[in-house]
Amino acid sequence: MNLIDAAFAKLKQEGKTALIPFLTIGDPDIPTSIAIIKELEQAGADMVELGVPYSDPLADGPVIQRASERALQNRISILDCMETAAQAREAGVQMPFILFTYFNPVLQFGLETFMNLVVEKGISGLIIPDLPIEEDEEVRQLAEEKGVHLIPLVAPTSKDRVVRISRKARGFVYCVSSLGVTGVRAEFHKGIDDFLATVREATELPIAVGFGISSREQVERFEKISDGVIVGSAIVRKIEETLPLLNDTTKREAGLAQIRSFVADLKG
Repeated sequence: MNLIDAAFAKLKQEGKTALIPFLTIGDPDIPTSIAIIKELEQAGADMVELGVPYSDPLADGPVIQRASERALQNRISILDCMETAAQAREAGVQMPFILFTYFNPVLQFGLETFMNLVVEKGISGLIIPDLPIEEDEEVRQLAEEKGVHLIPLVAPTSKDRVVRISRKARGFVYCVSSLGVTGVRAEFHKGIDDFLATVREATELPIAVGFGISSREQVERFEKISDGVIVGSAIVRKIEETLPLLNDTTKREAGLAQIRSFVADLKG
């Protein structure tokens, strides 16, 4: 069984909602990213999105863009990100890994070679936000052959499109809580509850909500109406705030502890 399916099945049995952090791999470096992944799991994260740094993002707001810029200065590649998953697994991390990448690095890599490496490195799911459903057939077929879930993003824009995308989803449906790019928000799309109900009707898969969620209060709001809550920019911003500690070998553990505490508070 795919680890994502197993995680959601266990959480459903326990009556719990998944907490799914996102982090930009290579910010500030690969060893620290591996250490942060371990901290996320210890803080209660149920699975994690491994963000591939990209120079021309479609969905990423300023906080994640800055993290990508820092990682790209270290010449972090999509292969480095996949290898990070493998090294984190070797370090004892058990939770599922979801690779968040734009399509161009995948295409440049070669679809067959890329998908083989995804499996080899222990990655359970893929999110490719700039690959629309009308153009994803080849990637989808390869992913299904390898037992990897291609996880779609759906936004509260067109009901017909939401239904069509949700019915083809695997793993879970990533529901975008706000229009626009990622980033911390005080308010969400005014029709978010109706939107989530529409997605729920269209699929038997778990639904997870992301974009803008940054506090325990907001996590609690969406725990009541979803199976998973995705927190990205708030965690990436916390990493950014702790960079002076993370980059100092004598204070690194204190920085990691701050990140763990922040995520533990989100988990509740």
